[in-house]
Amino acid sequence: MKLIPIGFGNLVSADRVVSVISPESAPIKRMIQDVRERGLLIDASFGRSTKAVIVMDSGNVVLSALAPEVLAQRFSE
Repeated sequence: MKLIPIGFGNLVSADRVVSVISPESAPIKRMIQDVRERGLLIDASFGRSTKAVIVMDSGNVVLSALAPEVLAQRFSE
């Protein structure tokens, strides 16, 4: 199992990640709100602005303050 740092000492399992996307579009903002209401949102941005949304295969969504490009680079290492 490979763990990927997503900022502020937080890690996610690379095997469980479905996608890493930008939070800018309206459909992604609706998805975040829906997941928040269902109690499946993990906010790992520590109060900073969310720059990446990580969708997990479990249905959880993780918010990160790191850009999707930075996270993609970490996944490929």
